[in-house]
Amino acid sequence: MYKILGFVAGAMCGAVVGAAATLLLTPASGDELRNRAVNHWENTLSEARQAQAESRRTLENRFETMRYGRD
Repeated sequence: MYKILGFVAGAMCGAVVGAAATLLLTPASGDELRNRAVNHWENTLSEARQAQAESRRTLENRFETMRYGRD
């Protein structure tokens, strides 16, 4: 029983210390961090879509070359 109580108390203390450290060491406000995360996600998604479109064009060209036997 005391082991479980000790574990729970340690976990709670760790959570409180971790939350306090996060709040004190975060270099930007919450809104700024959210905006950065959203911008990063949108840029990554845009780059992925561009890469997908480029790959599609390349594969379509290869398919047409194989289909009609052109070089």
